[in-house]
Amino acid sequence: MNILYLGPYREGFCSKLQNCSEGIYRTEEKIALDFIKLNKFDFVISYGYRHIISKEIIEYMQNKIINLHISYLPWNRGADPNFWSFIEDTRKGVTIHLIDEGTDTGDIIVQKEVKFQGDITLRESYNILTREIEELFFEYWTVIYSGEYIPVVQNNYEGSLHYSKDKEKYNYLLVDGWDTPISKLIEMRK
Repeated sequence: MNILYLGPYREGFCSKLQNCSEGIYRTEEKIALDFIKLNKFDFVISYGYRHIISKEIIEYMQNKIINLHISYLPWNRGADPNFWSFIEDTRKGVTIHLIDEGTDTGDIIVQKEVKFQGDITLRESYNILTREIEELFFEYWTVIYSGEYIPVVQNNYEGSLHYSKDKEKYNYLLVDGWDTPISKLIEMRK
């Protein structure tokens, strides 16, 4: 199996992924259909990838492109989902979904709600969510790759979508950047 991993290098994730495949190619660059065809990728995994995948690639790969997203979809689609889950007090968790033409709107393969304990920082909550999504991925990888799951269609009239620029008006809350304690963030939000 030849896998294309779209996203930043994550040592533990990449090492484990190597064990699941005959070949892994990783990039953070924008990809084109010719690139997919030339390299004969069997499966595409997007995880922290910053580019929109074209409709022609989505159609060509036929449900063999997934995204690992650190929110409990349909809430907090798009950028900085961890931040928004606390600002808007929505469910927190992780979701693996098929990629479609929308932003984090594809059918859900599997998701997990995550509860946080104690007063942690935004960075610590991000690290917890990252660990949770990676564990969920490897737990379900065989099911995902084989297509032996029943996808759940998202209700696109529910949830939320955020872009990077949306966070600007809340930057004053990040008194310690990503090391801001969540309790302080919530207190200042009121």
